[in-house]
Amino acid sequence: MFSNPESDERWGKLDRPLRRVLPRSLLGRSMLIVLIPLLVTQAIVLGLFYGTYLNVVSRRLSDGITGEISLVISMMERTPEADRRGELLKDAAARTQLQFIFHPHAALLREGTNHVLGPIDDDFERALKQGLGRPFFVDWSAAPDTVRVSIGLPDGMLDVLTPHKRLSIGPIWMFLAWAFSSSALLFLIAGLFMRNQVRAIRRLAEAAELFGLGRDEGAIRPQGAREVRQAAIAFNRMQERVNRFVAQRTAVLAGVSHDLRTPLTRLRLSMAMLPTKGMIRAEDLQPDVHDMVADIEDMERLIGSYLSFARGEGAEKPVLTDIRGLIEDVAVAARRAGGHVLSVEGKEGVDVAVRPDALKRALTNLADNARRHGGAMRFSLWEGERRIEITVEDDGGGIPSDRRKTLLEIGGSGNNGGTGLGLTIVRDIIHAHGGTIRLLESPLGGLSVLLSLPK
Repeated sequence: MFSNPESDERWGKLDRPLRRVLPRSLLGRSMLIVLIPLLVTQAIVLGLFYGTYLNVVSRRLSDGITGEISLVISMMERTPEADRRGELLKDAAARTQLQFIFHPHAALLREGTNHVLGPIDDDFERALKQGLGRPFFVDWSAAPDTVRVSIGLPDGMLDVLTPHKRLSIGPIWMFLAWAFSSSALLFLIAGLFMRNQVRAIRRLAEAAELFGLGRDEGAIRPQGAREVRQAAIAFNRMQERVNRFVAQRTAVLAGVSHDLRTPLTRLRLSMAMLPTKGMIRAEDLQPDVHDMVADIEDMERLIGSYLSFARGEGAEKPVLTDIRGLIEDVAVAARRAGGHVLSVEGKEGVDVAVRPDALKRALTNLADNARRHGGAMRFSLWEGERRIEITVEDDGGGIPSDRRKTLLEIGGSGNNGGTGLGLTIVRDIIHAHGGTIRLLESPLGGLSVLLSLPK
């Protein structure tokens, strides 16, 4: 999809004033997201209630009272005697809760209504026009809570006193009070919950800022929603990895001077003991040259190990890799280097997204350790639903269980001319892939290294 510069410019002009009005904090915007739908919902409910339900009920109430008045007038027309009319009106008042007062020979002076309340009096006036077919006047201020309806008859005027409650559903302010009070209560509860969530995010941001400034305050306690807790846990893991990275690199820098000092000292002594006078034969210098070349090779090996550790993962990107094929390549290289590979076991066609060069370097380090300490080695691959496991075993002397954890640290082992960085490099590579490394006892009698990687 391609963006339209003109539409983007128009939207930017409309968006800038809106951003000036909107709150800038996450709490304010979250509360605005809660408040706007709440107000819209209340407005819709109010409109539906007073626009539909109130009108229907108001028309029905007006039609009911009009029907009662029309029935009483019809009965009065059938009863012309004055005494019987009085009893009729008393009986109708007792049954309908309306008061009927007949004024003989009185004339109706006004028609229509004197007060406008909204849909209630409009519906009542409409019902009287349709149901009576006679002139009338509605007085809404005749008495408190009473509506007077004066109806013109051929022989007089009939006043009907109607209780206001029979025409009204109830005061609108009660409904509004309930609606807005419930909305305010819900908004307050939402504000309390959102404040707790924002507090957790703010605490995470402060911890990240302090950690970026070099002030390590330690791990933060995960709080808030699941996503915020996951972010806090991820931050704690990142903080732990960064601290471990800094500690390892610091140890490497200290180890460089320590491990290189020994071959340099030997070279200095060898150079100092070389004869400087008289006839010097090449045969006499051959042992010293051989020793110096060996020291230089040790220095090259040490520097290579340190550079390999310092290089780490680099900028290599994960790609889908055939793990079985990668293990077989390492096994072939181990055979060429003089190692005895017993077998490569496991399922073929296991493709996992890994950094192939880094993983190959880790397996090569394990193969070199197996070749140096044992000689015979075996590779195996196991595939699960969510992870794979790679095992490298040897038939060497093995490692005591109390020393296995130490081997994964910087300089944990320096036997047989090693730098102690081999397993540490493997551990960093596996951890960078989100996996784990375990040192176990091998069925072959030596050490078994179990690498677990997520799929």
